[in-house]
Amino acid sequence: MRRCIHCLFPLFWVATLFNTLALFPAAAQEGQGSIAGTVKDSSNGVLKGALVELQPTAARAVSDDQGQFRITDVAAGEYTLTVSYVGLSNFTRTVKVNAGQAASVDAVLNVASVTEQVVVSAERIQGEAEAINVERTADNIVQVLPAEVIRSLPNANMADALGRLPSVTIERDEGEGKYVQVRGTEPRLTNTTIDGINVPSPESGVRQIKFDAIPADIGESVEINKTLQANMDGDGIGGSVNLVTKTAGERPTVNLSGMGGFTPIVGGRGLVETAGTIGQRFGSIKRFGALIGGSYDWNGRGIDDLEPVPDIASLNSGAGPQVPYFDTADIREYRYYRSRWGLAGSLDYKLGAGEGSSIYLRWLYSDFKNNGDRWVYTINDNTP
Repeated sequence: MRRCIHCLFPLFWVATLFNTLALFPAAAQEGQGSIAGTVKDSSNGVLKGALVELQPTAARAVSDDQGQFRITDVAAGEYTLTVSYVGLSNFTRTVKVNAGQAASVDAVLNVASVTEQVVVSAERIQGEAEAINVERTADNIVQVLPAEVIRSLPNANMADALGRLPSVTIERDEGEGKYVQVRGTEPRLTNTTIDGINVPSPESGVRQIKFDAIPADIGESVEINKTLQANMDGDGIGGSVNLVTKTAGERPTVNLSGMGGFTPIVGGRGLVETAGTIGQRFGSIKRFGALIGGSYDWNGRGIDDLEPVPDIASLNSGAGPQVPYFDTADIREYRYYRSRWGLAGSLDYKLGAGEGSSIYLRWLYSDFKNNGDRWVYTINDNTP
């Protein structure tokens, strides 16, 4: 029995040593805190993509869709917090971090001004400024096309809108954009996601997505990742196109737009495009949000052309000189009737006033029909 008791002493000291070592990480964690808060402008609108820096450390954070940010594992002490956003003045504040607690900072950024100068200003376009800040704070090469820019130009579909970005080309079908090519790669090397979720192609045997089926006004923005990150799917060798659906903002949203046109070809062809969005957040602290948007366009395209078929004839039964002539000629007339409509919406509920967690439901539906009449008159020259 004594020998067994003596054998337990080494085990006792080993267990004590492990317990002592285990206390060090816990003690280290107890000596750290965190900083959380929101970033808004002077009109109480949230700012997405604002850069938050903590000095003298190298800690950085970027505000999310709700304007919220969080910096964790911060040692106890006093720091200088700086928030920057393109088009607005920087926000700076001294923050004291206590061990085991979270310091709260609500940053309000005002419009930047220059003293002793005459400044002519207009309403700041929130979408463009937000897109610039997302590109500036991204870890990879990203280009963002916000809804305000998409609606400002007569884009027939989402492919036409993406074709306006640098290093992006589109493959057209009957004048409209269809497939997207990033940096000159084939369309099948471009991956497509909706809110970060991979979308398969509706066509059999084809990888790429037909963007002519998606209305241009149905999304909040479009992001093109020209270089992939470790958390992205490896299918997008050429690039990845992410369609961001619309969500309710801090302020009520009502957008109505319409465009029309006329083409004096094949007896005259018209087109019309309408879009609308309505949304709002409800409650005293605006936890619940609802938004719905739709788009419809009808496009009467027409093609009227002459397609001759050249040939070479030998005169005098082959003994004379050869002269060019047209063996046949096609007189072609195409009349297309294209209709495209889409519907998108979202419901979300914030689990806490200062938390970044939420429950949401988002949906997107689009319908595209391409009908038409094709007339081809072929004239043959039966000259031997």
